[in-house]
Amino acid sequence: MHTGIQSLKSAIEPSRIQLLQHPVYHQIQTLSELQKFAEVHVFAVWDFMSLLKSLQQKLTCVQTPWVPVGSANTRYLINEIVLGEESDVDAFDNRISHFELYQQAMHQMGASTTAIEGLMLALQSGTSIEAAIQQLNCADSVKKFLNFTFKIVNQAPAHVQAAVFTFGREDLIPDMFTRLLEKLVAEAPEKVSIFKYYIERHIEVDGGHHSHLALEMVSELCGEDDVKWKEAEQASIEALQIRAQLWDAVTA
Repeated sequence: MHTGIQSLKSAIEPSRIQLLQHPVYHQIQTLSELQKFAEVHVFAVWDFMSLLKSLQQKLTCVQTPWVPVGSANTRYLINEIVLGEESDVDAFDNRISHFELYQQAMHQMGASTTAIEGLMLALQSGTSIEAAIQQLNCADSVKKFLNFTFKIVNQAPAHVQAAVFTFGREDLIPDMFTRLLEKLVAEAPEKVSIFKYYIERHIEVDGGHHSHLALEMVSELCGEDDVKWKEAEQASIEALQIRAQLWDAVTA
């Protein structure tokens, strides 16, 4: 492992542990509480895709005429992650993005999708992301979370975006949360089976293969530049802190 990755991981570990130990995981015990969690968490599932696609735009050529951009290794890394996130499979091997899979899980469990679907409609009608976020009927911490993401998307260089994507946006899922899902599925499989599949798929793909690819991407983009590594570290810590505030919105 690159020494820069090791140093970055050490620097963000306190914020990572704090997020893992957030009280939200203890408070979710019933289906109705899981619904409230999903109604907030869906925004993190969605804007993750915008961060990913921004990286694809920066690190590969998405225009015509095509010309080589960056290194082939980095192009492979980001395209491999995009492939899995944007066109994975559901439990029946139908192609689907992770965001759309999450929406299906919300519908199945009876969670409200009014806010996230309203945001999608606003963006599809041409509303700017800033205005669409401002119009959201949700907690201020959700808006702050989204504004942070799009500040990174619109203003941050590629190495910072990659670090936030890799370290600040991983969904930390403690064992107690997966045990809770086992309990809820046993009680009401017709309500929670898709959400359980989403979590399992996330752990399998995002937490395993994609995690290794993302680490390689950060290493390649930061290289031996100490300033870039420091910028990546600071942005990752801020991203973890913003995610903790998002969980605060759930507990509230």
